[in-house]
Parts: sequence; C-alpha cells; structure tokens
Amino acid sequence: MGVLVWVLQILLAVIFVAAGLVKLIRPKADLRAQMGWVDDYSDNAVKGIGAVEVLAAIGLILPALTGIGTVFISLAAIGLVLLMIGAAITHGRRKEYPFVAANVVLIVLALIVAVARFGAYSL
Repeated sequence: MGVLVWVLQILLAVIFVAAGLVKLIRPKADLRAQMGWVDDYSDNAVKGIGAVEVLAAIGLILPALTGIGTVFISLAAIGLVLLMIGAAITHGRRKEYPFVAANVVLIVLALIVAVARFGAYSL
C-alpha cells in the first residue's frame, strides 16, 4: 500500500506541476483554446490557480523526500481536493461534463493520498 501511495503522489505531482506551469507561463489568450473557463476569471486568478497547483505538487513530494514537515503531504493533497471541487463546479456550470469526471478522479486520488498519509501510511 505504501508503494501505491507513493505512485499516486508522484502521479498527482506530475499532473499538477504540468498544469500549473502551463497556467503560469502561457498568457491567458493562449490558454483559451484548451481551457475555455479562463474567460470566467481574471488573468491574476488564472496565474494564482497555476501557482497553487505547482505549490501543491511540491508539497506532495518535497516533505517526503526531506522527511521534514511530512504532515504537509496530506495538507497539500487536501488543498488539491478543494481546488478540484472548485474546478468541478466551474466545469459543471459550463456543462463540460468530461472535465467534471476528470476532476472527480483527481479528487479521489488526492483523497487517498491525504487519508493514507494522515493514517497508517504516514511518513
């Protein structure tokens, strides 16, 4: 089970660092083609979402590697759950149901990491 949790942490970190960097690096106008929801938010909000995603990805891995502040792994996972709930709501309002399904999958994966790292598989 510990290996599975590590795999989920790495998977989530890769997904969210990639998604976050895209939002941080690319201008809002370039994101519109792939992410229509950016029109609903300011440029700073989109950059903020990207920054939160990158920070959460770091929070999933760095404490585990250093052994310092390992409680932040679960907190980062909970932060991703909250972020994905917001994303699911946004996509739901826009009737982008395949994206809602992807958000739900990410919520479940992040919840598994949060519960495991708070519980029996804490580091």
